[in-house]
Amino acid sequence: MQTVKTNTAQSISSVEFPAEKSLVKRPETDFFDKYAILLQATPDKRKGPSMARRGQVGTIAVSGNWFVVRFWQYPPGQERIHASERICPINPKVQGYLPKGERRRRANEIVEASGVNDAQQFIETNASITFREQAKWFLNHSMTRKRNPVKPATSTTWKNCLDKWLNPNLGDVPLAGVNNAAIKPLVAKMCAAGLSPKTVSNYVGLAKQVVASAIDENGEELFPRKWNHDFIDMPIVENQRQPTFTAETMSAIVDKASGQEQVLFSLLAGTGLRIGEAMGLEVKHLSSDCRTITVEQSCWGKNIQTPKTKNAYRQIDLCKPLADLLKASAGDRQSGLIFANKAGKPLSQTNLARRLLHPILSDLGVEKAGFHAMRRFRTTWLRKRQAPEDLIKFWLGHARQSITDSYSKLADDEEFRKEVAERVGTGFTVPTSMRPKRPRIFEERTVAVAA
Repeated sequence: MQTVKTNTAQSISSVEFPAEKSLVKRPETDFFDKYAILLQATPDKRKGPSMARRGQVGTIAVSGNWFVVRFWQYPPGQERIHASERICPINPKVQGYLPKGERRRRANEIVEASGVNDAQQFIETNASITFREQAKWFLNHSMTRKRNPVKPATSTTWKNCLDKWLNPNLGDVPLAGVNNAAIKPLVAKMCAAGLSPKTVSNYVGLAKQVVASAIDENGEELFPRKWNHDFIDMPIVENQRQPTFTAETMSAIVDKASGQEQVLFSLLAGTGLRIGEAMGLEVKHLSSDCRTITVEQSCWGKNIQTPKTKNAYRQIDLCKPLADLLKASAGDRQSGLIFANKAGKPLSQTNLARRLLHPILSDLGVEKAGFHAMRRFRTTWLRKRQAPEDLIKFWLGHARQSITDSYSKLADDEEFRKEVAERVGTGFTVPTSMRPKRPRIFEERTVAVAA
């Protein structure tokens, strides 16, 4: 065995160690190997705040004529500071003097009262993430999460809300500071801008979701809030505008439309389909006699996607006049969308409303409304005709609300569903055939030419 001779006077700092982290273990170099490993395993001392080092009791010292307790404090956004608080005079004959044991207890009380040992206060005062940063993460996470991911339409609405209202007013505020006091001026601005109470409520609800989305490693909220709507002065949602159509108005709308849009309006009002569900219908979703429609996809922004909810996967039964109109519109096609443009792509919902529905309503002297008014019309008509509530929820794609609803199996009886659909009808005049598409009329404009 070889013997290693070393000079005890040699400085240990002059010893050269291998650059690799993993050293070869040899008995003759055990001392130096252990020292090298010790140097590598000792990390730089952390200078910032750490929850692992919470639980301060403070150090009792003498400052002038007083016993004081010294401890670390962490002001928001600043370096930590050495705080000092008086405990009692050092002179035993002066009023307020405390013996050693009482001084220790008083020091502990001062430190605890400062809040430096409170985990929640530590998080809130040291969290540097802003509302804008958390909102960006929340928006992405809400679409990619496995449990109840939001639809693109909802995500787009949220993004518009963040861009126009929340980020300009709360974006640079630390997430810990988004509380009742921060929300109150935002609500005042939105109300002053004329936003409806329902819109204000929805936008504030989004801000609450962003704050609640910040969680720790245990899934607990980092910034739990008890929201005070009275303090915020949140407007009360009442008399919310929910436009619908009468039977006469619906008949007039269908009569003034033409082409596939006439069939579309008839189908929306006669089935209660959502406009996105109607835009996503394909020939394969129709039964051979067109008496039953299967809803298994939707369309938004000309992109096919899954339906709004799991209850939206359903079948809808049509009365014979409406089924005949739909069958005539589908013709001999074996595939493709029921309602499509010349390129076979989905129709634009925005263009349909702006270029066709709204002008028709204007001609009829009816207040402007969207396609959802036809869905409300269908719901109202079904109840007027006393259709079973189970079937109403099934046809509309609404969730069951009680155990009794889950016990009922009316939705599984296809023949009964068709009987009810035929009995209740549509409530408006269904065209016997599709009117040919009317050409668009362009107004002549006189353009003045400069001399």
